[in-house]
Amino acid sequence: MGRTSNLQEEMDVPGQPDKSADVEANKLQKKMKRKLKKEQRGQEASEQAEERLDTRAVGADQSKDSSEGPEGPSPSGGGEASAFEDAGDENEDEKDEQAEGVRQGEKRVRRAGSKKLSKEKLEKLKEKYRKRGVVYVSRIPPHLKPLKLRHMLEPFGEVLRIYLAPEDTAIRARRKRAGGDSGKNFTEGWVEFAKKGVAKRVAEMLNGQPMGGPKRSAYHYDLWNLKYLHKFKWDNLTEEIAYRNAVREQRLAAEISSAKRERDFYLAKVDQSRAFSAMDERRKKRKIEATTSTPGEDTAAAATSEGAVKVRRRFPQRSAVAALEEEPRPLLSSSILSKVFSGNS
Repeated sequence: MGRTSNLQEEMDVPGQPDKSADVEANKLQKKMKRKLKKEQRGQEASEQAEERLDTRAVGADQSKDSSEGPEGPSPSGGGEASAFEDAGDENEDEKDEQAEGVRQGEKRVRRAGSKKLSKEKLEKLKEKYRKRGVVYVSRIPPHLKPLKLRHMLEPFGEVLRIYLAPEDTAIRARRKRAGGDSGKNFTEGWVEFAKKGVAKRVAEMLNGQPMGGPKRSAYHYDLWNLKYLHKFKWDNLTEEIAYRNAVREQRLAAEISSAKRERDFYLAKVDQSRAFSAMDERRKKRKIEATTSTPGEDTAAAATSEGAVKVRRRFPQRSAVAALEEEPRPLLSSSILSKVFSGNS
């Protein structure tokens, strides 16, 4: 508790007397600026009115001189003609004044752009830039926008710039097709604080803590995922984003080139198969023409040749003979043997 109270005292928490004094001073400065602007506008308006009066007087004198010739003023219509001329002169004067105002504004812009900063101002700007710190937010809750994130972090210190990386378009399209929310979500973010110390303390104090707020808010139970990036500046972030975009473009180009190669290979194989099939058909036709001897036998020869090509040859086979079992021969009886040998003797 003591550490958190000290941290909150060191930070610019709203409600302290120092910040209220700063707010009052800012209000007084704004009032003074408004008064100065009003005075400048009044002076410009008075100068423009004086210029218009002078131009009108000059125009009236010129119209009188032109209307009064050697014979005197014109008898009728002289006043109306001078009035029309005065109106035309006024319109022309207004147009000239507008053109001059535009030219003066352009000159002021050019002068402001051409002004070079002094060494002291450059050193001050560099010192302010060195004092800045960047905090990395690794997870952004759904539907959390940069303005809401700024509103949640501003009580702990002055927030300068915020960048949130949008989610992939393919993931968003898939969620839409599935019937989910079509809103834009973010995956990660970077927050730049005006002071390094404030950025470090914010990352240490809020990391892993609930975001808080009213219980009805969508981010009440979400946790902060913060990390202070040591020696990391906003320029490094822009360089990293540019590098990521370049890598993504290179990956897309490589995928497109590989898809083109696969398509070309497939089309080449299709053309090759068509060429082979056409060659086979030509060979068949040549064989048919070679086998035919007379013009009357063309159809029969063609039919027989096609049948010979399609039907396989069949060879006649004899039926297999079962193997005979070897049985012992019966022995001759002794009576038969005696008769044989007795007769011979």
